[in-house]
Amino acid sequence: MMTCAFDDPYCEVGVVIGNKKFALTIWFLNISFHTKSSCLIINLPSTGTGTNACYMEELRHIQLVEGDEGRMCINTEWGGFGDDGSLEDIRTVFDREVDDGSINPGKHLFEKMASAMYMGELVRIILVRIVRNGMLFKGKTSSKLLTKGSINIEDIIAIQNYNTGLESAMEMLKNLELEPSEEDGVAVKQICKIVSLRSATLCSATLAVILQHIKKNKKIKRLRTTVGITGTLYRQNMQYAKYFHKMVRSLVPDCDVRFFLAEHGTGKGAAMVTAVAQRLVHQRKYIDKTLAPFRLNRDQLLDIMDKMRSNMERGLKTDTHNGAAVKMLPTYIRKFPTGNENGKFIALDLGGTNLRILLVVIQSGMRKSLRMYSKIFSIPLEIMQGTGEELFDHIVECIADFLEYMGVKGTRLSLGFTFSFPCEQTQLDQGILISWTKGFSATGVEGQDVVSLLKEAITRNGELDLDIVALLNDTVGTMMSCAYDHPNCEIGMIAGTGCNLCYMEEMINIETVKGNEGRMCINTEWGAFGDDGCLDTIRTTFDKLVDINSLNMGHQKLVNV
Repeated sequence: MMTCAFDDPYCEVGVVIGNKKFALTIWFLNISFHTKSSCLIINLPSTGTGTNACYMEELRHIQLVEGDEGRMCINTEWGGFGDDGSLEDIRTVFDREVDDGSINPGKHLFEKMASAMYMGELVRIILVRIVRNGMLFKGKTSSKLLTKGSINIEDIIAIQNYNTGLESAMEMLKNLELEPSEEDGVAVKQICKIVSLRSATLCSATLAVILQHIKKNKKIKRLRTTVGITGTLYRQNMQYAKYFHKMVRSLVPDCDVRFFLAEHGTGKGAAMVTAVAQRLVHQRKYIDKTLAPFRLNRDQLLDIMDKMRSNMERGLKTDTHNGAAVKMLPTYIRKFPTGNENGKFIALDLGGTNLRILLVVIQSGMRKSLRMYSKIFSIPLEIMQGTGEELFDHIVECIADFLEYMGVKGTRLSLGFTFSFPCEQTQLDQGILISWTKGFSATGVEGQDVVSLLKEAITRNGELDLDIVALLNDTVGTMMSCAYDHPNCEIGMIAGTGCNLCYMEEMINIETVKGNEGRMCINTEWGAFGDDGCLDTIRTTFDKLVDINSLNMGHQKLVNV
């Protein structure tokens, strides 16, 4: 496969059908892909490597290897096909005799039926059976014919030659000390052809399965691919190769298959693998060196934990809150769902380039249920970076479109507004935007109450009857959503367009809000962790470039990291 892939990038399957000699081949190649490299390859193809195939498999399907991205070459070892008994219905008495006389009875049964290594012996056993039945050579055998290994693959290939096949058959039979007639020679030629074409049929069927598998992996209607192929039977037997091609194409008519002969066998392929491996080693070393700053050790993580702890304390205290990078914003949410909630509610979720609007129907009691109907609307870039009035008018237009779609336009409904940007809240239905993040920069919104801006847009629209009862962050929404089904949930975390976390804090620790009893949900806004420079020791060159090219340079450094 690798030999052919060097010349044909579509090659993703490799097939070997019989090798005949033991040889030591040494290659010294200077290969240029993107960089020049030299390699010394020692190739040792042994007698009768048999038949086998490899192909490029999707990593997500290979459970023996970690990872699910990309592809990896799989060595099928299909010579062992049938060892589980699955080919018993097509194995002949001659196949069984070949197997019984082999050094590994019961193993590699497909290989013994299809490869060059066993084909000569298979023909010999067939001839012995026919002679003993008096159907050839006047029923007279010879000691050489009865000798194992006396017929080899070179004899089989020579006998199938169009022009000299009969002559080769007669010569082989005489070398076996038999007295063949011309009719005997024709019969032997036919036997060799049938045995050889069965091999081609078997190999074409197994290759067809691999091609179908690759096509299924790629999820395409028609596969275009190249099969790299080598081996004694394929290289030297023209009839075998033609029949093999014909059978494969008839079995997978929805695949355009090109067969590419590996001129230098597997030796060049070994060089290709070595060259690619060498290139990948250099590439991996460079990548590892480049990414080394991204790998944090335990001491660095403990230091980050200490700094985060200190930042949280600064955000919770009155005298340090204003200067704290991690704001620890009170949300005025102090209780979790009880399961007794009822009614229809509108949920508005703005946290990125999309606006999601939901109609949530909650029913308690014996038939407790929660049904959600939603629709997603895009926020165009010109709206994200336009004026605040344009942004909130667009939001209200989307709400009106959704309510009409759901058939509840004009119905008085309570609305919860998930606004996933840093806000300073003084009550549940009020929030002052501290700063835009996530690519938003609409003017006239920072420093303003976003609930009031939404109410003003609803008033301008004049068609909606909505009561905005709660403003919350996406992390808070995540926590409350989970708490409805899991009462022990007390932390909400988002790792998406942005990154943030909320949790339930003891009131006694929140100096920015009056009262010491109970707990309140705190929106950490930890995306700003590091804005005071405390993470500069772990920020890489790449982090700094991302920051420089962002809309809010110097802010939200943890999100950039």
